[in-house]
Amino acid sequence: MPILDNHIHLQPHGRGLVALADFYRAGGTHAVLCHSPYEEVPIVKGEDFRTSYEITLKLAKKANETCKTRVFVALGPYPVLLLGLAERHGLEMGVDIMKKGLEAAQNLVLEKEAVGIGEIGRPHFPVSSEIWEASNDILYYGMELAAEASCPVILHTESGTPQVMAELAAMADRAGLERNKVIKHYSSPLVREDENYGLVPSILASRSAMREALSKGDRFLMETDFLDDPSRPGAVMNITTVPKRTKAFLASGQMDEAVAWRVHKDLPEKTYGVSIEVL
Repeated sequence: MPILDNHIHLQPHGRGLVALADFYRAGGTHAVLCHSPYEEVPIVKGEDFRTSYEITLKLAKKANETCKTRVFVALGPYPVLLLGLAERHGLEMGVDIMKKGLEAAQNLVLEKEAVGIGEIGRPHFPVSSEIWEASNDILYYGMELAAEASCPVILHTESGTPQVMAELAAMADRAGLERNKVIKHYSSPLVREDENYGLVPSILASRSAMREALSKGDRFLMETDFLDDPSRPGAVMNITTVPKRTKAFLASGQMDEAVAWRVHKDLPEKTYGVSIEVL
């Protein structure tokens, strides 16, 4: 059975392929590797994003060549980077640098090196109105680029509520991006359409969140947001959590096999335009 973790990170100085081997042994078959900033590549100009993305692509390439887990890649400028860029270069130039990062990510999607743009969005903590408005401008541009490339966006934002989902759905509509191509990372269990407004919730795979999600339906993805940070081992959740949770819920009858296939194969294939096969 396919089991996909929709949101992991790997670090050049982290456990990397060893962590993926743990994921595979636990039953994981596929993962979406989302780009994150690397201390090895400080972002000071737009062109630096391509260099940073190459690290993610190399990690994925090595994983796909040497591990039994299939890794897909999403690339994009991490939203919180804007704060440092604005402080060093001014807000206008900071926005320009972030947008160049989005353009570099779109190019790599068009080159078939990545399957989505992300994680992008806006800070998950309170910021000034100027930063907030600029972040929304960047986010909207990312949605426009995703629409052009016919790919999904993976969104990092404040905590997801129905009101937040409605706002993001309206933004996607204005950008010409289909709502089912908008993935809300770190989502609460907003599975019903009257809660998620057609966006795709990617739910942190805690027991309580999974129980609530399954009580509402099966249109959701599962994730750990594994950081591969040696200083925070197992954060946000251990990389083995999604396969272990899926298998435990199957064994206990809280999830049936048809639902598991929809969560781990049907919805990811539809969302990302990929093929999920188990060898």
